[in-house]
Amino acid sequence: MNNELIKQKSWWKMNWKWFVPASGILLIIISVFISSGMGGISADLAQAYSDTELYENALEKVKSDQKVNELLGEIEPIDKLAILEGSVHYTNENQTVNSTIRLKGTKGKAKLDISADRINNEWNYTKINVRIKNPPESKQTIEILKAE
Repeated sequence: MNNELIKQKSWWKMNWKWFVPASGILLIIISVFISSGMGGISADLAQAYSDTELYENALEKVKSDQKVNELLGEIEPIDKLAILEGSVHYTNENQTVNSTIRLKGTKGKAKLDISADRINNEWNYTKINVRIKNPPESKQTIEILKAE
């Protein structure tokens, strides 16, 4: 009987045939993602996700509006998924934001439109609108804070 050890090939020698093309495709996908502007959108969503103060303060203003309360009922707190599902656009080195997220009340659903500027680390709202979608008979836009 021959007790010689069997020498195995290195990882690179066994896997280079799929690793090289897969790496090339991955680099192309990353390049397209960055050049398409999707990287900026992802950065804006990440910023909005971490900046809950922007939405919480706006929601307090919305909850204090009697007409919104009549049409939507009690409004649920804004969850993180609502922020990710919405649209957000930061400008002016993340000091200005325009955002739209969903609102859900006990009587209906709506969209919350926010425009704000960060001044001295506090959000100064320039526009807050609630666009009521459901129920359809109540469809309208309520200006909580009018754009100047």
